[in-house]
Amino acid sequence: MPLPTTPFGKTGKTTTRLGFGAWAIGGTWGEVTEAEAKATLHAALDAGMTFIDTADVYGDGRSERIIRDVLRERGGERPFVATKAGRRLDPHVASGYTGAAIEAFIDRSLLNLGVERLDLVQLHCPPTPVYSDPAMFEALAVIKAKGKIADFGVSVETVEEARQAIRQPGVVSVQIIYNLFRQRPAEVFFREAQAANVAVIARVPLASGLLTGKMSAESRFAADDHRSFNRNGEAFDKGETFSGVPYDLALAAVEEIRALVPQGAAMAAFALRWILMEPAVTVVIPGARSPEQARANAAAADLPALSAEVMEAAREIYARRIAPEVHHLW
Repeated sequence: MPLPTTPFGKTGKTTTRLGFGAWAIGGTWGEVTEAEAKATLHAALDAGMTFIDTADVYGDGRSERIIRDVLRERGGERPFVATKAGRRLDPHVASGYTGAAIEAFIDRSLLNLGVERLDLVQLHCPPTPVYSDPAMFEALAVIKAKGKIADFGVSVETVEEARQAIRQPGVVSVQIIYNLFRQRPAEVFFREAQAANVAVIARVPLASGLLTGKMSAESRFAADDHRSFNRNGEAFDKGETFSGVPYDLALAAVEEIRALVPQGAAMAAFALRWILMEPAVTVVIPGARSPEQARANAAAADLPALSAEVMEAAREIYARRIAPEVHHLW
């Protein structure tokens, strides 16, 4: 069955609602060889995905270059490739977000991806003041006018940042964490995004693998895997790792969620299908480290719509177990 598609906000483009998150093939998820990374991306594209999300800091450009090589190998119609810029700043402070700095990062991504124009560049979770800085968005509009980017958007940590960003002229998309463990965006932000015709990219949909149902208290992660070194936000926002939920608490919640999964379905597919039930979500971008994982993610589109009772049960588990830990933070 073909993957479902939807307009990508106000861009005039259409993408599949299931996309490919290319962080894991870049780095900080344990070792993934270049051959494995390419095979994984090929599998996602073979499954019909037409949206790829990456960033210039994923493997210091490795993810972007792997995407370039795979798309050159395949030829034909290119998928929509979104990248991000800003996290290369050192120090990563609001004052560093200038037109000149971001344009330099964009120039590097153009080379890494082997294109003359980027489909979408997203400010990569900048410090909160950047979202209300009109000069930054005016600078992005100038870069767009030069033809280096087709459109621009933002990637955010918090709902408040997302709500501020969609008030800025020219913003076509917001990338935000949304999953069974992070449900706050659905309260207000999604309605506002729909009203503004802003595309929503749902990232960390499987809570760093927790919502596959395959982890346990005995699970171990490589030293270079962020699930090992960033549980408390040592390297970047802790919400990016396990959605910010304490590991033992998350495992207990997973066991409750398991009872909601339809017979014969994988929990990962169920978790993705739950996100796809939200009409404000344009595309959800699970990552993968193997072709098998990429194909399994695509299979979420084959699950029938979830019942109102199942959706409500999932919200109740979140409200009771997870919300006290995370709802107020992001």
